[in-house]
Amino acid sequence: MKKLALHWKIIIGLVLGILWALISSQMGWSQFTIDWIAPFGKIFINLLKLIAVPLVLFSIISGVANLGDPASLGRMGGKTLLAYLLTTVLAVSMGLLLVNVIQPGKLVDDQSRIDNRISYEIWAADEGYKIKDGINYLQDPEFMERAREISDLSRSELKDASVSDKMETANAAKDAGPLQPLVDIVPDNFFASLADNGLMLQVIFFGLFFGISMLFIDPKKSAPVTRAVDGIMEIFLKMVDLTMQAAPFFVFALLAGVVSQMAGNDISKVVEIFKGLSWYSLTVVLGLALMIFVIYPIIFKIFVRKVSYFGFFKAMGPAQTLAFSTSSSAATLPVTMECVEDNLGVDKKVTSFVLPIGATVNMDGTCLYQAVAVVFLAQLHMIDLTIAQQLTIVLTATLASIGSAAVPSAGLVMLIIVLESVGLNPAWIGIIFPVDRILDMCRTVVNVTGDATVSSVIAKGEGLFNYNPNKHPDEAFDVEE
Repeated sequence: MKKLALHWKIIIGLVLGILWALISSQMGWSQFTIDWIAPFGKIFINLLKLIAVPLVLFSIISGVANLGDPASLGRMGGKTLLAYLLTTVLAVSMGLLLVNVIQPGKLVDDQSRIDNRISYEIWAADEGYKIKDGINYLQDPEFMERAREISDLSRSELKDASVSDKMETANAAKDAGPLQPLVDIVPDNFFASLADNGLMLQVIFFGLFFGISMLFIDPKKSAPVTRAVDGIMEIFLKMVDLTMQAAPFFVFALLAGVVSQMAGNDISKVVEIFKGLSWYSLTVVLGLALMIFVIYPIIFKIFVRKVSYFGFFKAMGPAQTLAFSTSSSAATLPVTMECVEDNLGVDKKVTSFVLPIGATVNMDGTCLYQAVAVVFLAQLHMIDLTIAQQLTIVLTATLASIGSAAVPSAGLVMLIIVLESVGLNPAWIGIIFPVDRILDMCRTVVNVTGDATVSSVIAKGEGLFNYNPNKHPDEAFDVEE
């Protein structure tokens, strides 16, 4: 019997995890799943994050030092940032196109939308915002009694702890100066940066600074350091290989825990959550699917050519399934690097530089979701956003993606900033919060696929792309070489 590919094993683990969660929910065993199975999923993410930060550091130092020419670094860096910027704008535009065509917010019943509209007007009056479209339901006697009921309801919603915490984080980001993102990139304590996965940009900055400095000293003096860095990087890659051998079980535990926490002992909770937000969820998933299965393959076909449509997905399968399971670009980064290097044939000089930056800066899936979410929430509250306001969403979502940490649900924090940029209530994230984790899993797949596409395009342009169509993707994770 032919050996089953790793990504299929991971998919089987994922499906079995969901099935176990649904069965345990039905049998009243959800607490057992959360206490005794879910922790193994957390261990898996911790293992990947443990590897991710030092791997990023040593791979960037190695990549820059092995370039041998500061001019090539500048050229590659410019191409990388431009490519990531263009794919991000493309993703946001795709999201806006779909949400304006499908209009998921208008498919909700009229009474709910009227209640939402009244709630919005009360909030706008309290906060001193001008009503976007000039229509005022509060001035209509027909809705005055309902407005009094809605007023109490909306204030109680604002007290939701998870939403309030995210609003505080977003307000801190919004109130910072225009150059604060630049200040945040430069660490004042490198070891503190290593200890926090949310400070990946600071680790990247140090790695670039260290690697560039090595280019300007005598090669005889830098050679031992280069060899040591290369050796340490290989050890971390081997740690990835060993971890991936147990990935199917870990993914089973991870998904069992996520679904059990959503469902509790009542399976109908999950059904009701998705029923209420079904059209919104479908619009986001459709946009993400188009990015993965249409847009990226077209970019690949135009700029790379060498890899077949199915060859690309075969090569990236392990990283994509892992991205879906973990909801974290940073946690998936070590596996993404192995897939892109060993399966797609992108040279280490490119992957060690482009992919760590992409895991932090490139958030195509997150930006697409933000565009859909903002317009959906506006539609849900009977607010028609103008073209100018929607262009503001494109700009804000693109810039916000750079500051969006590569960890689960960080996009929600950035969504608050995007909502406020067009004068909408940031507390509305509570409406879409119930389905965020599932959609986060889908959009992380887009982020990882986008990273792989951009690194392949850059490698092809630099003459550092060597794809072997006969190589089996699981060879990248062999424990023995």
